[in-house]
Amino acid sequence: MDIEIEKDSIGQVRNVLPSEDERGQGLPLFPGSRGLSLRGCPKQSCQLNVYDYLADIPDNDATTDLVEVQFKNTRKGYYHNSNRLPLEKGDIVAVEASPGHDIGTVTLTGKLVLLQIKRTPPKSMDDIKVVYRKARPVDMEKYEEAKAREHDTMIRSRQIAKELGLEMKIGDVEYQGDGNKAIFYYIADGRVDFRQLIKVLADVFHVRIEMKQIGARQEAGRIGGFGPCGRELCCTTWMKNFVSVSTTAARYQDLSLNPQKLAGQCAKLKCCMNFEVDQYVEASRRLPSRELQLETVDGTFYFFKADILTNMVTYSTDKRVAANLTTITAQRALEVIAMNKEGQKPVALDDKAPEAAPRTVDLATQEDLTRFDKAKKKKKKKKKKPADAPTDETVNTLTS
Repeated sequence: MDIEIEKDSIGQVRNVLPSEDERGQGLPLFPGSRGLSLRGCPKQSCQLNVYDYLADIPDNDATTDLVEVQFKNTRKGYYHNSNRLPLEKGDIVAVEASPGHDIGTVTLTGKLVLLQIKRTPPKSMDDIKVVYRKARPVDMEKYEEAKAREHDTMIRSRQIAKELGLEMKIGDVEYQGDGNKAIFYYIADGRVDFRQLIKVLADVFHVRIEMKQIGARQEAGRIGGFGPCGRELCCTTWMKNFVSVSTTAARYQDLSLNPQKLAGQCAKLKCCMNFEVDQYVEASRRLPSRELQLETVDGTFYFFKADILTNMVTYSTDKRVAANLTTITAQRALEVIAMNKEGQKPVALDDKAPEAAPRTVDLATQEDLTRFDKAKKKKKKKKKKPADAPTDETVNTLTS
């Protein structure tokens, strides 16, 4: 297999691609990798991408004539490939629109389209339009000209809406591939009468106008960004359907009800709070009720806090203040509750044997603070004898 290796300005390998002759034959993306087909890899500039792991399976395209086509940002649609064009993931095609045609990128083909269409099913299968052809150079020229007008159109439309006194925000403008139609995405808290706005926009831009209202979550998905987890926003990468999020999910997970921490980039509660709430609800059912009090010989203990995932509960001897906190397992708490119902009181809340209290270590009491004030004992220095002084041996010889 011939491999073309692209390198950047500093000589590092950027992409490993098969040759043109072997493209589209289900070759692996990297040498030695199994099950990762180059045909199924998404285009990095597109949003809501799905890896087509069935792309290299023979006759996968013959499963259905439906293909998934993606347009600007997160707008997708499903179309019939009635002409049986040899379409692959990443091909730019011209599809049917009303009126004219639109330009989009093929993102899925084959059996996975049938699975994806179940997530956002159309109102009727008769509403599904067809794919005309692969985009020609003339189509791409019109497409680029239309896309170049989008930003200026959005700025001008905001000024017009402000002059008409409409309480709405136009967040994005998308031109159709042939330039005959423009979709204006707007955000509004209530209902907006934009009939006069449509007339003014049609006179100014000379295109067919379509107004589409979106929410703050959809706007964040269209803009894109990164969350506090370090990954791309879920609404940008894979999430299509948005479920309402309430503070109840935060309470189940014992999260701090701080709006700055719970809100995402759309200024709404984070969608990821719903991902694990079912697990927390199931785990919290194994914990004792927070209203129940535990009676022991030493006194009454009140619920203070609980660690749901570790199944540990902390009790306090004071109902309002943390005093004499004792942490036990949920199983032990249920045992004490059962004993209290029978009129019995355990000696201690914790069933473990009492351990000796650890001795506190205070650096200030390890030694006497006045130890530096004591006078040091002076060592007596031995006097050196002169060199010509008589020794004991010479004295003994003289006396003898």
